[in-house]
Amino acid sequence: MMKVFVVGATGQIGQYLINLLKDSKEHTVRAMVRKDEQVKAFEKLGVETRLADLEGSVEEIAEAAKGCDAVVFTAGSGGHTGADKTLLIDLDGAAKTIEAAQKIGIKRFIMVSAIHAHRREKWSSIKHYMVAKHHADKILEQSGLTYTIIRPGGLLNEPGTGKVSIAEALESASIPREDVAQTIITALTMENTFSRSFDLVSGEHLISDALNKI
Repeated sequence: MMKVFVVGATGQIGQYLINLLKDSKEHTVRAMVRKDEQVKAFEKLGVETRLADLEGSVEEIAEAAKGCDAVVFTAGSGGHTGADKTLLIDLDGAAKTIEAAQKIGIKRFIMVSAIHAHRREKWSSIKHYMVAKHHADKILEQSGLTYTIIRPGGLLNEPGTGKVSIAEALESASIPREDVAQTIITALTMENTFSRSFDLVSGEHLISDALNKI
């Protein structure tokens, strides 16, 4: 059983992840949040929380994550902020979380990135976002942590299908956020996903089968 520290718990993928982990028989969960009212909301659901801010210190994040076995980074500044926030959250926030994990000896780290983040020639719009994701992924790859980098396609709010396509490089397509969350949880303990990165979109294969083939 792993205790999973979710960074980006109030985001849309994060909320799916929290709910799936809360009901899981295999894992437990701790949410990292920025505001007191978010603590109260999660505690009402019976979810353990810690207050910390990605714009705060590495030590603050490390303190919040102490006692956990894995980190999932699914935080993002969101589409309504400027490039400065994207750099502070999606890049520096990720870098600080990686450093925090190293500091307290958490080895397992799953990063939610973006489709094509590893292929500059595919970057068409919101380049500052792709730059942030690209370099956050690079930092994780070089960190010595047991990482998995998941690069989902366009994110949908419709119910998950439980069926995906996974490959080193896929053409742009979409995927329900629920299926991204389920892929994260399935990958947590699958050793063949360790030190691997892949694009993820909706497809024809059950999540566990698709992950088994990477």
